Amino acid sequence: MIEPISLWDASAEEAQVADQSVSSVPVDLVIVGGGYTGLSTALHAAEAGLSVQILEAAGIGHGGSGRNVGLVNAGLWLPPESVAKALGPEHGPRFVKRFGEGPETVFDLIERHQIRCSATRTGTIHAAHAPAGMTDLRARHAQWRALGAPVRLLEREEAAAKIGSRAFHGGLLDVRAGTVNPMGYARGLARAAKGAGARLATGVAVTGLTPEAAGWQVETAQGAIRATTVVLATNAYTGGLWPGLDRAFTTIRFVQLATPPLGERAAHVLPEGQGVWDTGRIMRALRRDAAGRLVIGTMGRLHGTAAAGLTRRWAERQLARLFPELAGTGFEEAWEGAIAMTPDHLPRIQRLADGLYAPIGYNGRGITTGTIFGQALAALLTGAPETDLPLPVTGAAPVPRARLTSHIFDAAFTANQIRQGLW
Repeated sequence: MIEPISLWDASAEEAQVADQSVSSVPVDLVIVGGGYTGLSTALHAAEAGLSVQILEAAGIGHGGSGRNVGLVNAGLWLPPESVAKALGPEHGPRFVKRFGEGPETVFDLIERHQIRCSATRTGTIHAAHAPAGMTDLRARHAQWRALGAPVRLLEREEAAAKIGSRAFHGGLLDVRAGTVNPMGYARGLARAAKGAGARLATGVAVTGLTPEAAGWQVETAQGAIRATTVVLATNAYTGGLWPGLDRAFTTIRFVQLATPPLGERAAHVLPEGQGVWDTGRIMRALRRDAAGRLVIGTMGRLHGTAAAGLTRRWAERQLARLFPELAGTGFEEAWEGAIAMTPDHLPRIQRLADGLYAPIGYNGRGITTGTIFGQALAALLTGAPETDLPLPVTGAAPVPRARLTSHIFDAAFTANQIRQGLW
């Protein structure tokens, strides 16, 4: 029996989608990667009439999709004015609007395809870890309100009531957002894509890509398949399939630990079901799952296990600081995932060659970004103009010293776990 990769893998209501073989018939579109981007692209492209083959080296959601925190946030880490300024007057406002509506896009798909993923739509809270964080949130609140977004600033007492902890200095509640079981969402998208006619082959690694006159030959251990267009939907789990693609971002790790179901002991923690992410430079996340577990996470690797080790000690100290009444609560699951970060914190849709696309650099916003980009790429491949994409298509652009920067971040995050796990 294969060990689950995360709590979400073990607890998802959606069943694994039955595997299919690799088609020997040429197709319109081959998608490499069975996460949110690949599955959303497949679903929308198949619904539009394209023949689609997904090739996933492991299992559906095996990468970042099944290891996600499960916060369905609107927008990016950046405030909307920064995004609009970076993308310019043509793409900036459209991008901000599209990504502000990102949770609605996700929840509409969940409703339309009856995806069983423990979805909640009570919002998320961006919590101020310090007074300076509250200053930042006030500015974000003003910017979103100017755009008509339904966000609300929470002063310290109201934030404490909604989170169940007095450790934060306030927060920004975004009622557009919510939470899901991230693996349940991925499997539901896979079921919907297959139902629309897409073929899904798991355990099939792509070993080569060769351009041809009419498209691409995609090599696998099960044989080659020809496609007019190829989408590399691997994001932070990109390997060496296309030279330099794995240097188009900086990789950071994000670790999570889950308590056992706590029942009434933790009924006061996030009683309305919001997910939390804070304003710290080394961000923390907090949420509950459908069974009443508390899930706490931060940037960095998993050192040890849920039962013992550095990361377990860090999580114990964090839980005790946030919720002194829960001090001593143990953990039953621990896992980590990878995030693809870009220098400007904006994602990319890269055209690596004619008919070869690679959406990448989601900066911790995989659920909404992957869903939106998949929808947009399917529209592009079925006749929509490129100007309709959420942001301009770019060429391949390696990040200078990407691997060195990843190592530096890794060391800093480990040092943070050591420091915060000691006091």
